[in-house]
Amino acid sequence: MGSPTLTALLKKTATAFPNLRALSASGKFDLTHAQLQELIDQAASLLLAAGVRPGNVVALTFPNAVEFVIMFLAVIRCRATAAPLNAAYTAEEFEFYLSDSESKFLITPEEGNRSAQAAASKLNIPRAAATLQSGTEPFIITLSVTDTESKYESVAEIVNDPSDVALFLHTSGTTSRPKGVPLTQLNLASSVLNIKSVYKLTESDSTVVVLPLFHVHGLIAGLLSSFAAGAAVTLPAAGRFSASTFWEDMREYNATWYTAVPTIHQILLERHVSKPEPRYPKLRFIRSCSASLAPSILTRLEEAFGAPVLEAYAMTEAAHLMASNPLPENGPHKAGSVGRPVGQEMAVLDVNGVVQPAGVSGEVCLRGPNVTKGYKNNPDANIAAFQFGWFHTGDLGFFDSDGYLHLVGRIKELINRGGEKISPIEVDAVILSHPDIAQSVAFGVPDDKYGEEIYCAVIPREGSGVDEAEVLRFCKKNLAGFKVPKKVFVTDSLPKTATGKIQRRIVAEHFLAQISNAEEPKFGA
Repeated sequence: MGSPTLTALLKKTATAFPNLRALSASGKFDLTHAQLQELIDQAASLLLAAGVRPGNVVALTFPNAVEFVIMFLAVIRCRATAAPLNAAYTAEEFEFYLSDSESKFLITPEEGNRSAQAAASKLNIPRAAATLQSGTEPFIITLSVTDTESKYESVAEIVNDPSDVALFLHTSGTTSRPKGVPLTQLNLASSVLNIKSVYKLTESDSTVVVLPLFHVHGLIAGLLSSFAAGAAVTLPAAGRFSASTFWEDMREYNATWYTAVPTIHQILLERHVSKPEPRYPKLRFIRSCSASLAPSILTRLEEAFGAPVLEAYAMTEAAHLMASNPLPENGPHKAGSVGRPVGQEMAVLDVNGVVQPAGVSGEVCLRGPNVTKGYKNNPDANIAAFQFGWFHTGDLGFFDSDGYLHLVGRIKELINRGGEKISPIEVDAVILSHPDIAQSVAFGVPDDKYGEEIYCAVIPREGSGVDEAEVLRFCKKNLAGFKVPKKVFVTDSLPKTATGKIQRRIVAEHFLAQISNAEEPKFGA
């Protein structure tokens, strides 16, 4: 077999499992794999009729809706590039992302998106609304700019190529402005196959996607990998995660697993304590990714929901998955580790590009068919990221003697206190082992004496009266003196990104701005 494409993988699934459920809008309707493919081809022909051509970038801004899934895969089917965008962006943010991606077309839901449309209008980008008519079968997808009677034969002549740029996303921008990441059909297909393989996803599996589909975690790990396995996906009725309906959806649609960020896991744990479900579904596994999962949280999840919790490691530039803890039958899963590399080469290198032995920290680097060829229009970033024949992640970590990767933190987020390098992940893990702490974020702050000091923001568990003095007492008991935070902010909320990620830089800026006598430092170059 030659290099795979995502399009071919999904067509193969539809042929193998035509009548199995592929996609559900919770409480509304279901689509089989065959129906989904038919709608994708319908939509692709409408896009062609609207003037979309191979290589064009098509922006999409939707909640987690069936229309988004169909239009996203239709764009790719046309050999165009899909650029999903967060529907909550401001007009100024839409203008940046539409311009930076060089989008030629914008697709929205029927109700539209005022900010996106204002930005598109300013940039002279045509917009169309996609609507799925799901009242009676056969289902029909319509696009507001084209005639639904368009001939579908034109799609059959299009052959997707592994080198086609299928997806264009921006990185989170933890230290700088977001960088544009083009991902090819081969990148996506490779990642989907890696995910399917490590979690042994089959047509018997089912999941509820709670993460936004405009980022790789929900899109590739939750949605596309399920489709490639012939498995089923349910989208919550609200178009996003809702703790109050999550377990109901999981039971109703016979879910066998779910993937989420630690923030969502912690919300589910809090709800389990305050309002437990009468029963929980029997899950094969729970997956955690996109941010560090403290060992104490992993243990609580396993105890609460009765399934192994597998922490994984991923990034946009690798089309999501890089490493994961294995299923129990394939080896132990280790709290505090993101597991073993999956389907790609990974090494820990020093600053000279020399591979480091087990137990020695360095920069985590990788290469493989899932990795982007480079950032769009950003030669400086490409020079920094691609050295010694490897892609450099910017993460510091080490392999243990079993080949499991342990992350120490982002290189630029390590706290340098008087020459001592401190991992904020380690500080968080200790604080989160306190029974009354729900969330913790440690971060570095400029300091005249030490260069940097450690500050921390914590959210207490509901009903607990924990204060700064108690957190500091606990830290002094469980951390070396130089790792104890100088100040602790006790709060009821933390600023998050659209995907529920907590970025230390943003948290630092948020809390330092509250200290009136401190000059707010500038984070990130």
